[in-house]
Amino acid sequence: MAYPLVIEPEAELELEHAVNWYNDKRPKLGQEFLESVEKVFDRIRELPELHAIAHLTARLTLVKRFPYVVCYIFDGEKVYVIAVFHGYRNPDVWKARVP
Repeated sequence: MAYPLVIEPEAELELEHAVNWYNDKRPKLGQEFLESVEKVFDRIRELPELHAIAHLTARLTLVKRFPYVVCYIFDGEKVYVIAVFHGYRNPDVWKARVP
């Protein structure tokens, strides 16, 4: 069963900035990044409990080929993406978003 996926506004903005940054580095690289992130979204919609809880109720998973992490919360009915962040960023940024 695929669960509904909700991308929180902060995560949407982070994703948009990353796509733009990669496109500035090389044409179409942003699209490749976005496709990798969408594969992560598909996986967590199908298996939201696959990844261990990293902080309170938040789970983390890596984006293949790119140094990004998707942080999400699964409440039993929906998957909420709360951050799409570079692996070198301070984790306190996404931890502050966990309810």
